Amino acid sequence: MSGALLEWYDAHARVLPWRVPPGSGERADPYRVWLSEVMLQQTTVAAVKDYFYTFTRLWPTVEALAATKDEDVMARWAGLGYYARARNLLKCARVVAERGGFPDTVEGLRDLPGIGPYTAAAVAAIAFGRSETVVDGNVERVMARLHAVQEPLPASKPVLVSHAAALTPEARAGDYAQAVMDLGATICTPKNPACGICPWRAPCAARAEGIAAELPRKTPKKPKPVRLGHVYVIRRGDGAFLLERRPEKGLLGGMLGWPGSGWAEEPPEGASPVSAALEEIGEVRHTFTHFHLILRVHAGTAEAEAPEGLHWERLSPAALPTVMRKAYDLAATSQALNVTGD
Repeated sequence: MSGALLEWYDAHARVLPWRVPPGSGERADPYRVWLSEVMLQQTTVAAVKDYFYTFTRLWPTVEALAATKDEDVMARWAGLGYYARARNLLKCARVVAERGGFPDTVEGLRDLPGIGPYTAAAVAAIAFGRSETVVDGNVERVMARLHAVQEPLPASKPVLVSHAAALTPEARAGDYAQAVMDLGATICTPKNPACGICPWRAPCAARAEGIAAELPRKTPKKPKPVRLGHVYVIRRGDGAFLLERRPEKGLLGGMLGWPGSGWAEEPPEGASPVSAALEEIGEVRHTFTHFHLILRVHAGTAEAEAPEGLHWERLSPAALPTVMRKAYDLAATSQALNVTGD
């Protein structure tokens, strides 16, 4: 079965900036494979491409990435979300640069900061040709349909991994891993799978039973809670803004942000961090993995010493994480900051 899929992949492989075309004889660059896999976690290929081009233009090698400043990388990461990935990206790059390159086994890759089972298997297979089982959401869907696995995810994941492992070949393991992912992304899609042109249509049990579009089943998710908070966008006369650096651990760890209240499911109390007349200008909404967030935005100008834990800084809004950028954009369009008066 893997042979039929590889034959299909040779003719229909997606052209992606981190890939080596099948049959080219080139070796995939482990740096580019690793970088793309980290970026693609919880994110789409379409969303990642521009970020990948930017990163590889600015930092074409893992050594170049390792040598750059944290804030430069975090600024370029803004918009991709899951900022812990960016922090781990730098930690991993520095360890790899210090060791002189990426290890070529799953065990060695798992020993690096921020690399879990999926990423280790993907890099080992794609960059080093190791016969490792690579299972992402696309592969889970293909396996569920191929074998008509009706037990819902996530409980069915071990069975799906077992099916994927049984099909993983010794030769061309990297091409095979990418072929299954391409199959899920382009033919065995979540809705309206194109079974008529699938290279695995003959052995597909779900197609034979007429239930392909129903699989994989998923256990219903609980509704996400809503958390509330306040943020204060305060500008000084010289154009500097009052900012905080969020703690390294937790959401938006290590990122710049606006001072504000905590985030709670009950409306929290808010208080301006400086003595100034601020205007409540509206709210911004953002969705994290486990909850929705609504922030009431207060904005205005002030001339004051920065309270403990805060600082004044002239900044590019692009350096802010997305939710903080939303608050800035709202404030900038109001009259409260007088940003057009410079």
